[in-house]
Amino acid sequence: MAEAVAVLGAGSWGTALAIQLARNGLQVRLWGHDPAHTERLRELRENTDYLPGFRLAENIDPLASLEAAMTQAPYLLIAIPSKGFRALVKAIKPLITEDQALFWASKGFEIETGMLLHEVLDEELPQHRYGVISGPTFATEVAKGLPAAIACAGNDAQTTENFAQRLRGHHFRAYTTEDIIGVELGGALKNVLAIAVGVADGLGFGANTRAALITRGLSEIMRLGKQLGAHQQTMMGLAGLGDIILTCTDNQSRNRRFGLALGQGKTIAQAEIEVGQTVEGLRAANAIHIKAKQLGLDLPIIQEVYRLLYEGKDPHDAVRDLENRPQGHE
Repeated sequence: MAEAVAVLGAGSWGTALAIQLARNGLQVRLWGHDPAHTERLRELRENTDYLPGFRLAENIDPLASLEAAMTQAPYLLIAIPSKGFRALVKAIKPLITEDQALFWASKGFEIETGMLLHEVLDEELPQHRYGVISGPTFATEVAKGLPAAIACAGNDAQTTENFAQRLRGHHFRAYTTEDIIGVELGGALKNVLAIAVGVADGLGFGANTRAALITRGLSEIMRLGKQLGAHQQTMMGLAGLGDIILTCTDNQSRNRRFGLALGQGKTIAQAEIEVGQTVEGLRAANAIHIKAKQLGLDLPIIQEVYRLLYEGKDPHDAVRDLENRPQGHE
C-alpha cells in the first residue's frame, strides 16, 4: 500500500497540494473542517467551491474526521488560513505521534500575538519535527501540473529533505533550506506588498510605479528579515523575491485583487466580498506594524498599507506621503 500523507485543509491550496502529492503516487487524505463540504468532495470528486475543474484522483480520500486523516500518516501538511492555525494545532496535539512530521503551507502571522507560525508550534508542540513550504505558486497552476518551484524549510534536515522528495515530480520542484524564518517571512510579507501594488494599479499609476513599489518593498522586507534572523539568500529566493513577483503582478493573487478594489474606490468590506476568499495581507499588515514598532524599524510602504487598512487613510494621501518622504542613498 502507498504511503499516506494527510493534507489538513480542503480549500484551493490544500486541494492543489493534494493533487500534486497524489500524482506522485501517495495516498492522500484530504481533511476539511466542514463535513458538508467534505461530503461534496467525496460525491463529486471535485472541489467545486474552491478549485473547480479538477477531478480528484482515486488516491485522494476526502475525510471529515481529523483522527482518521492523521492515523498512520508519516507526514501532515496544514494548508489553512493562518488565523485558524493555532486552533488546528491544538486539535492535532492529542492525536499526533513522535513519528509524524508536521509541515504547513499556511502564510501569515498569528494576528493576536504577531507570532510567526513556527513560534506557535514551538509553544504548542515543543521538540516536534516540523517545516514550512512556500514559494511562487498559484493553486490552479499547480493543479494543472504546470512547472512550479517552492522552498521547503524545517528544523530537521533529513525530515525536510524526505518531505521535499514527496512533493517533487511532474514539473514540481522543491528546494530545501534550514531558514524557517526567511521562508515564513517571505510568504507573509509579500501579501502586504501585493495590496500596495494593487492599490497603485487600481489608482492607474502604471508600470513604473509598480516596479518601484516592488523594489522598495523588497528592501523593506529584507530589513525586517535581517532583524528577525532570516537569511538574505532566502529573501532573494523563491519564498521571497519569487513569491513577491508572482503575488504583486498577477490577478490570480487575492491580495493584489483586494488592493485593486481599494484603489478603485471600494471599501474594505466590499473588496473582501469581491475577492471571496481569505485576504492574508489584511491581517498580516497589523502584525507587521506591531513588529516594526517593537524593532524600531521604518517600513514606509508597509506602514502606509497599515494606515490605509486600519486608520482609514485615503489611498491618494498614502501615495502623496510616500512621494514626499526625504530621499537619500538607495
